[in-house]
Amino acid sequence: MAKLEIKNLHVGIEGKEILKGVNLVVKSGEVHAIMGPNGTGKSTLASALMGNPKYIVTAGEAYLDGKNLLEMEVDERARAGLFLAMQYPAEVPGVTNSDFMRQALKATSKKEVGLFEFALQYEKAVEDLKMRPDLAHRYLNEGFSGGERKRNEILQLKVLKPKFAILDEIDSGLDVDALKIVGDNVNSLVNEDFGCILITHYQRILDHITPSFVHIMIDGVIVLTGGMELIEKIDRNGYMWIKDELGIDFVEGEQ
Repeated sequence: MAKLEIKNLHVGIEGKEILKGVNLVVKSGEVHAIMGPNGTGKSTLASALMGNPKYIVTAGEAYLDGKNLLEMEVDERARAGLFLAMQYPAEVPGVTNSDFMRQALKATSKKEVGLFEFALQYEKAVEDLKMRPDLAHRYLNEGFSGGERKRNEILQLKVLKPKFAILDEIDSGLDVDALKIVGDNVNSLVNEDFGCILITHYQRILDHITPSFVHIMIDGVIVLTGGMELIEKIDRNGYMWIKDELGIDFVEGEQ
């Protein structure tokens, strides 16, 4: 069983502290949903764990199977088994989807990938996600709709098979049909060798991806952990009830 462990993580950007002591343990076979209003540090957590140099870790620790994640470069974190589905996937003109994926698979698996084997795996993922059959020959995310970009992130996840995925607002830009396709595909991946952190504002993606745990993040700290009852309460009352129930004051922002 794989384990991702985060201890008292503090992270800042441009001199401003965003994460103020995050503690979280995720094991393979688990889905951890992190919810909260805008500006509470959810995407900062994703970026810091993946090694974005803009985000400075000022205190705390993070380990992947006992190895110090914070001492690794971005590519080392990917090879160790960490994957980030980005909130805003970038275009890469001149690089086809299939070339990008084959090179990424080669880099993370540390072995040569046969063309025939790769093609079968890639085409199956394209079919599962109901994407255009010419996807392999299109340039990476160039001219893609928001929904296509998000499905392309999940396609990469299916092919690379990391130990842990951080899905940062994977539901944004998806229509109802695409949301179900993405949710079903993520659900199918969860097993004893794979777990994920799902960052979202809304309940709708959790209608398709069943979380093992739900965490509420406010002002850079996880303040509540529970199950589906937390999602139902947020759906009914938003986040304002947290101010009264826990005595925590906060203002929504952008972080």
